[in-house]
Amino acid sequence: MTWCYGRAMANSHEREEFSKRLKQALREAGVGVPGAVRLAQEFKAYSGSVVTHQAAQKWLNGESIPTQDKVRALAEWLQKSPDWLRFGTGKEVGAAGAADAASVRYRHALSDQELVKRYRKLSDRQQQAVAEVITALAAKDLRR
Repeated sequence: MTWCYGRAMANSHEREEFSKRLKQALREAGVGVPGAVRLAQEFKAYSGSVVTHQAAQKWLNGESIPTQDKVRALAEWLQKSPDWLRFGTGKEVGAAGAADAASVRYRHALSDQELVKRYRKLSDRQQQAVAEVITALAAKDLRR
């Protein structure tokens, strides 16, 4: 009986610690700590995977930990290593590295849908300028 109780306590502690790391990663990525509905929407916009707002609420409240595939998607989105996000071990910053983390924070501050919506409001001339910047940045990445 003691083992079961101790294990349940450990699971509760693991869920709470995951929740703290998730909130930290969201803040550091420039997302802030959104409500559950927004977290579910942002997660879907980034990963294409559907998460209910109830599940997102449980992640934020330390009531559950996502499945491994969702932890990996969260880690990629938030530029953290999956091991750090899930267990608090390993390197905090994911494969992109610390130098790229700042640019990723800005990129994910707005959802892709919001970026497209704002882009479409630009004049033709402004859209052309944005396209040229994106092309130049993509070419720079290819040279690395």
